Amino acid sequence: MSRKRPVVIAVTALCLLAAGCADSSTETVGSESPKSGSGSGYPVTVENCGEKQTFTKAPERVVVMNGASVAEVSSLLALGLGDRIVANQQSYGRSEVEGRAEAIKALPKGDVKLNDAYDIPREAMLGLRPDLVLSVTSYGFDTKNGFATRADLSSVSANSYISPQGCDDDPAKMTVADSYTLLRDLGKIFGVSDRAEKLIAESEKRIATISTEVADEKKPNVMVLFSNMAMGGNDFSSIVANGIINDILTKAGGTNAFANASRTTFADLSKEKVAATSVDSLVVISYNDPDPEAYAKKLLKEFPQWPAAKTNTFTVLSDSIYLGPSNDVAVDKLARTFHPDAF
Repeated sequence: MSRKRPVVIAVTALCLLAAGCADSSTETVGSESPKSGSGSGYPVTVENCGEKQTFTKAPERVVVMNGASVAEVSSLLALGLGDRIVANQQSYGRSEVEGRAEAIKALPKGDVKLNDAYDIPREAMLGLRPDLVLSVTSYGFDTKNGFATRADLSSVSANSYISPQGCDDDPAKMTVADSYTLLRDLGKIFGVSDRAEKLIAESEKRIATISTEVADEKKPNVMVLFSNMAMGGNDFSSIVANGIINDILTKAGGTNAFANASRTTFADLSKEKVAATSVDSLVVISYNDPDPEAYAKKLLKEFPQWPAAKTNTFTVLSDSIYLGPSNDVAVDKLARTFHPDAF
């Protein structure tokens, strides 16, 4: 079954999700805040997409827009800031980090009627009385889309933040470093920079260790796509071509088989083109799909000529493979899939 979604949701679907991990004791999944500044260290100013956002205290009424991402809400949870969220519209339905999907599900949604893009329209946004609104790209603050603009929010004393590489609404240039920037900025905004830097350091160390282990291994050609999602007119329109996933694949010792198929984040390809490409390993991204494993197995059966089909080599990931606080989890899982003998 193919699930049609608005084009904007599809385009920003990879604006997803570097430091926490499923087997790490340092990840904060729950919603209780650590002590964050409300006096000492403030005011702080963050330069964001050409605008300076000044905070006189740590935000207490945070709204997280959808954008087909969980990067922002996951980063807040990883920093122990879930109790600051008054409305969250982000969800992938599952997570590689134990307890995170449940923690996201338990967050308040703000009791608002969403628009056709599954997000919060202007009047509903202003009615939530936020002091900070997070959007994965500039799309979330575009008046043409029916959203409150950054100026609208500023007029009611609310700050706004667009995640790294989202200023021009094009995540194709995103890398793992942008996940660290997101954590670092949120750490500064909420007065928990020590927590952010600890998460970043742990992630960098883990990824560096894994990358060293697989440095001399042969890089498999990897196909990455969203499970049961249609974004264009061809049979395969949710294939990842560019963005943070390519950086994650490289760090895990793999290469994107479709990196040259498009200059944008996604490639929209025919079944014939997909069939003619050698795929050594399949990665399916689950975005609110109840059975992504079944989709992966269906693809391997549909293309038996792939080396991946002959060796049954596939894995399913969700939030860790996109922008956010758990990219090291994706690197670890992918490296073990691509190079099992290296570990």
